[in-house]
Amino acid sequence: AARQAGMRRAVGAENQPLAPPLNCIKPEESPPMSDQILEDARELLQKEILALQETTDALDESFVQAVRLIQNAKGKVVVSGVGKSGLIGQKIAATMSSMGTVAVFLHPTDALHGDLGMVNEGDVIIAISHSGTSDEILAIIAPLRRIGAKIIAMVGNVNSELALAADGILRLVVHEEADHLNLAPTASALATLALGDAVAGCLSKLRNFKHEDFAKYHPAGAIGRRLLLTVRDLMHGGDELPIVLPDATVDEVLTVLTDKRLGGVNVVTNRETMQLAGVITDGDLKRALKQREKFFSLCAADMMTKNPTVVCEEDMASHALELMENRPFQILVLPVLSKPGAVVGLLRLHDLLKMT
Repeated sequence: AARQAGMRRAVGAENQPLAPPLNCIKPEESPPMSDQILEDARELLQKEILALQETTDALDESFVQAVRLIQNAKGKVVVSGVGKSGLIGQKIAATMSSMGTVAVFLHPTDALHGDLGMVNEGDVIIAISHSGTSDEILAIIAPLRRIGAKIIAMVGNVNSELALAADGILRLVVHEEADHLNLAPTASALATLALGDAVAGCLSKLRNFKHEDFAKYHPAGAIGRRLLLTVRDLMHGGDELPIVLPDATVDEVLTVLTDKRLGGVNVVTNRETMQLAGVITDGDLKRALKQREKFFSLCAADMMTKNPTVVCEEDMASHALELMENRPFQILVLPVLSKPGAVVGLLRLHDLLKMT
């Protein structure tokens, strides 16, 4: 009987609905309205904007001294931080390296276990700690001093232990984090990143870092293509080069335009020296067509644009793009000259746009 009663209880239990796991229980309150979510997002972003503005307003001679300390250093920059400051520090080091200041990231814990070997006398350390009291950062100060490195504290508290031990200060001004708990490194992380970018940018300008220098460190991707390509890389030359002589007939010009399909023809004084006399574009042909009665009696010299804008084959492609776009009316084709001045190619705006 007892066995049967137990079986009945077990069967009854099987027929009861299972209780949902605690983490699946939905709260009774309704989810926030869309307007509230947007309001919360705007409030958070405004707090971050305020932190950026206050950090900007606090820039003073101490910032200049810190930048000069790095500029005049004999060694590299070593950026260090823990937690979110460490993640931001990695980005700051990467930005500096790509903009002409040799920089590496060093985690303070790893530093205490052998990685201090990457630090040399003459290096400058940027130690990031918003509070200025991070134990891991403070622990490496004395060893860094023994090596002979200079220390710049990126801190929010200029009276902190880290700031007082440093040779220079980069000051963060963040009165409130952006999250609703005022706890997560949000506004402070953004301000730290921006201040690091400011240091990298100022150093890059002081070192006269140019487009060509930037291109050396960015050989891949859209940036690399835009900065490394020259006019020679994109122009149409050799058998593709459309040329006619000044006395070429309309029929000859149209034949070359049609065969080469580049939207323009270089007019050269003769085929030996290849000196440029002018250029004929589709637009020039359309204007010539207005002379209906005389059109077929015209020659290339009658239709061409004399003294056109030109580029050298060794010019950067980005320079050619600026020439073609920065004017009231876009130029669609450019004659390309060699250094001696001979025509060697034709460059289309279409070819330049493909590199961006």
